[in-house]
Amino acid sequence: MKLYVVIPCYQEEEVLPETARRMKEKMASLAGRGLISPESRVVFVNDGSRDATWRIITELCEQDPLFEGISLSRNRGHQNALLAGLMTVKEKADAVISMDADLQDDINAMDEMVQKYHEGCDIVYGVRSQRKTDSFFKRFTAEGFYRLVNLLGGEVVFNHADYRLMSRRALEGLAQFKEVNLFLRGIIPMIGYRTDVVYYERHERFAGQSKYPLKKMLAFAFEGITSLSVRPIRLIFLLGVLLFLVSIGMLLYTLFQHFTGNTVAGWSSLVISIWAIGGLELLAIGIVGEYIGKVYLETKHRPPFLIAEYRRSDAPQKETPPKA
Repeated sequence: MKLYVVIPCYQEEEVLPETARRMKEKMASLAGRGLISPESRVVFVNDGSRDATWRIITELCEQDPLFEGISLSRNRGHQNALLAGLMTVKEKADAVISMDADLQDDINAMDEMVQKYHEGCDIVYGVRSQRKTDSFFKRFTAEGFYRLVNLLGGEVVFNHADYRLMSRRALEGLAQFKEVNLFLRGIIPMIGYRTDVVYYERHERFAGQSKYPLKKMLAFAFEGITSLSVRPIRLIFLLGVLLFLVSIGMLLYTLFQHFTGNTVAGWSSLVISIWAIGGLELLAIGIVGEYIGKVYLETKHRPPFLIAEYRRSDAPQKETPPKA
């Protein structure tokens, strides 16, 4: 079994040397037990970093054939960088494990992922067993996000990020999804095939700073919800129907008050109604506009990524593989 490990990197100069050291030990351990082929590789994907990330990756590639490096033409975001790595190696690997560079994902969970692949699984999800390292706010919002996505019609694995194993067959299935608005945590469950989960404890970040502050996390959550489901628009429709029924009731009540001579000037209720309906209209327009914007981007068929350089031991130093 030839295993490739794809690791997106953005401004990871502080943690990359340690990540490479641990990955080398883990790959040697797996190969020594006969679970993976000695031809297995670790691929770092540089997502337009402005620090020394790409220089470190190229040095690793020159020093050890275990490592390969892909550099995107510009920063395209974590999901596109991950997709670039997956699509580049899918023809060479029997299976691919994706993980982050910050060493928060427990690399020892790879052993069980590989074992489940040998048992016939095409997709193995790495799922957090607990969130003790998270603050109350982050734990509450993260778990709430998974529940909200599922409630709104998306299908995501609870407490799973992007730490997973995928077989070549699953990667070929992923390649048939052509969305520009990527949310891999929701797309991959749509592939189907035999799946399983591996539970692990997530560690503190080894070095550097998180690339997902609150603003990016909220944007990522909104992207995921609107990319997977149209249920928010349906909820707006249902809310509109409810308000219409309420308005009919208010109309009947107003006519009754008028004909019984109990008409009273209702300035407060009028102002509240105007603000409430106006806010609802703006919210509805914003959500519908978000979907229209996504349709607009999809019709352009823009490539999700462009590879500027691909470093590997068995190829020229500069190589650009076909686009995904």
